Amino acid sequence: MLLIHNSILQRFFQLTTIVLVSGYIVCLTGCKRQTTVERGAGDQEPNVPQLIEPSAVVGEILLREITAQTGVDFTYRNGGEAQENTILETLGNGVAIVDFDLDGNLDLFLPGGGRLENKQVAGHPAALLRNLGAWQFRNVSSLAKTDHDSLYTHGCHVGDLDNDGFPDLLLTGYGSLLLYHNQGDGTFLEIHEQAGLDNKSWSTGAGWGDLNGDGLLDLYICNYVDWSFDKHPVCMSEDGRPDICSPRQFNALADVLYFNNGDGTFRNVSNEPGMVDPEKLEFSKGLGVLLGDVDLDGDLDIYVANDTTPNFLYLNDGQGNFDEVGLVSSVALDSNGGANGSMGLDLGDFNGDQLPDLWVSNYEHESFGLYENQGRGMFLHASDKTGVTKLGGMFVGFGTAFWDLDRDGDEDLLVSNGHVIKYPVSGRMRQLPLLLVNDRGRRFNRQQFPAEQYFSTAHAGRGLAIGDLGGDGRAEIVFANNQERCAIVANETSNENHSVRVRLIGRVLSRDAVGAIATLHTSAGDQLRMVKGGGSYMSQSESRLYWGVPKGVQVSGLTIRWPGGHKQTLRDISLDDTVIILEGEDMSGAGT
Repeated sequence: MLLIHNSILQRFFQLTTIVLVSGYIVCLTGCKRQTTVERGAGDQEPNVPQLIEPSAVVGEILLREITAQTGVDFTYRNGGEAQENTILETLGNGVAIVDFDLDGNLDLFLPGGGRLENKQVAGHPAALLRNLGAWQFRNVSSLAKTDHDSLYTHGCHVGDLDNDGFPDLLLTGYGSLLLYHNQGDGTFLEIHEQAGLDNKSWSTGAGWGDLNGDGLLDLYICNYVDWSFDKHPVCMSEDGRPDICSPRQFNALADVLYFNNGDGTFRNVSNEPGMVDPEKLEFSKGLGVLLGDVDLDGDLDIYVANDTTPNFLYLNDGQGNFDEVGLVSSVALDSNGGANGSMGLDLGDFNGDQLPDLWVSNYEHESFGLYENQGRGMFLHASDKTGVTKLGGMFVGFGTAFWDLDRDGDEDLLVSNGHVIKYPVSGRMRQLPLLLVNDRGRRFNRQQFPAEQYFSTAHAGRGLAIGDLGGDGRAEIVFANNQERCAIVANETSNENHSVRVRLIGRVLSRDAVGAIATLHTSAGDQLRMVKGGGSYMSQSESRLYWGVPKGVQVSGLTIRWPGGHKQTLRDISLDDTVIILEGEDMSGAGT
């Protein structure tokens, strides 16, 4: 029996074409256009540094800020007006893109941060912005009962904790968590205590995913450093002014792993035998986490971005037991053997070799980390040979994502930047965001933009998420900024390329299908995409998968490997459409 909520079916019949193939529902709707690039079998990248240069054609990818026309006017509060110079003020917030009411429009959730009053930390309400269509948003936080101010918040992470078809929201922050359980009627119920999420540390990034193969979404929670007003040293800038202290001044807080009990509650398994190494967790200082099938063995692995300490890579044995192999796999440190100030991260296949690569945004005077998957659990630090290192050391990177913005078949990179201290040597607290255009998987070119555009003006950048807010197949970029209004930037690139967009709905294990791997087969080669939990910086992009298909390239099919290993094939894929696929037997009828 197909388990689809009535409201979803109703929406499908209103807005989509539905095709029944071999007992499965395939929904085709209008979508965004994208592209691929043909590579020769002998094409290889010389192992020499390449300079990241401005794109030769200004406006090659056209990105335009549209915040004003949407009615969105939200600013994250960090308590900086109290002039306490706390490290708490530095982290900022993320943003989640989620269709919380299942009306077919993608909504926004923005954590609100908080206040610092009389040496006490207090919360500030978040904003749930409902997408009304026609580029209009309405703040429904009060109506939806998500306007709590009990927690100084940072991140928002989306997952269907009970497989009822309605997305739930986890908020991280200082001293606790919030878990908003979607009631299916446009409202949420906050249940973190009832659910057993007892983490009282300073939480930052988080990721949902079925880590032990029981069909239920589990949670990895990053915790940061042991700061409080009782542990608040006085630090000075290089020119002698009071400033915010480095994370090196504080002890780390151990991350937490929760397994889902299936009854609406979770249990903390961080210290159980075979789980994540508690000794290593004591040195984490985690800011970002990503759950994905890094080694392509059919289960979910965990990659953690740590601030000033080595990053972690936990490989899963399929039962929820993990082996931390960051150093062995060469993804813990940079090319000089140093631990970076890592914040944001993503997983993608930048060079089209069907192996997932890792990407990390880092602190100033450190190269952003591009780790090229060599297979067999090994990676190569590829920032030099792809030109990433030539960006220079001025950027402090946070939210980041792979996305094929020009629809040419390879994934470009976006990074949101902003400094964390008040008086950096550069004098620039606000920094430019970055668009790194992928040149056939060989190098990345930084694109420059005309004056006064969003990408040519400096911002206090933090979280970043991507999703098709307009419903026209063109993905928008949402920037969450620190003490600065959030921004929505539309991709208005126009070319003759096409796209494919897919939403996967799991039935055997979890509905969210985190860990699924989908391969689009084209005349120019295969393209790999993955459903991931967590990622970016305390943010969540929409969960649909996107591929670019350049003009003249033929699409011959799509193969999905679901969590648990089952494969499913769709032979006929329409361009510029969305395909919604329910997990089951091969849709071509041939079986795999």
